[in-house]
Amino acid sequence: MTTSLATTAEPEADWQTLYRRSYTDPQALLTALDLPMTLLPAARRAAALFPLRAPPGFVARMQRGDANDPLLRQVLPLGDEELPAPGFVPDPVGDLAAMPLPGVLHKYHGRVLLIMTGACAINCRYCFRRHFPYAESQLSQGQWREALDYLASSKDVSEVILSGGDPLLLPDEKLAARLQDLAALPGLKRLRIHSRLPVVLPERMTPALTGMLRDSRLQAVLVLHANHPRELDTSVAAALGGLREAGLTLLNQAVLLRGINDNAATQRALSERLFEIGVLPYYLHALDPVAGAAHFETAERIALELIAILRTQLPGYLVPRLVREDPGAPGKTPL
Repeated sequence: MTTSLATTAEPEADWQTLYRRSYTDPQALLTALDLPMTLLPAARRAAALFPLRAPPGFVARMQRGDANDPLLRQVLPLGDEELPAPGFVPDPVGDLAAMPLPGVLHKYHGRVLLIMTGACAINCRYCFRRHFPYAESQLSQGQWREALDYLASSKDVSEVILSGGDPLLLPDEKLAARLQDLAALPGLKRLRIHSRLPVVLPERMTPALTGMLRDSRLQAVLVLHANHPRELDTSVAAALGGLREAGLTLLNQAVLLRGINDNAATQRALSERLFEIGVLPYYLHALDPVAGAAHFETAERIALELIAILRTQLPGYLVPRLVREDPGAPGKTPL
């Protein structure tokens, strides 16, 4: 019988303290979850290629003694990551070719994505930017001014997307200054933030952050990222409650992951739980073919069958759109 680590969560600690206490050593993670040390050599080799990082609150939702726990599988480095796979490449979605300036991605009409930081609160093993050259491509202060000039000169751009890394890891003072700069651009209407923090580090959703987003001239949309219903515990629900009350639009995007959420029962439970806490399912992404993540790939046939089942079991607004990102395409490709 497996048990969770719920007693290890520390809701009284501030988010920055919890971030610093994240698990970064595979041995410490295996020990905390009562997992066999036979997993350690491969975990250390894979972590040398792409580091382990998981906040303590997220680890507390995992089941002790279960090496196949769906939350653990998203963060535990495995020997499979070392295996080459045809078609799995370092830049699977063509980010580098779509970057007119460092930290500025302009792929689609009407919107521009900004790489605010290379830091994340959690390193998901399937991350499509696990090989991204953040050192050369995130926005320094000088490059920030260049990005603002680019946005001001792009007359068709009405939405700016903050990404990373995770943009909500920026300290409040820096984030507030950048939001003010963006709000000063008359052509912008919407601010979209892509963040894993509401799920893996909900303590970050402070009243100060909520007020910052509520008070912006730009209409704010928060796209969070949850792949499994067990990620969405009461701490996540509470964190999102304040954002809903502040008028933010809350959406979720998930990635279809083999052995984690590649069945209709899990996807149905995820959609139902999201709606319970005020979030609409948005996208279900086919896995981006990034080097090191081939063991998560789900056949397109299975993905299509899964969505067909969901359409018979859920109202349409709870069925996420199954999509793939193709380099150079004018938008996401529906499947």
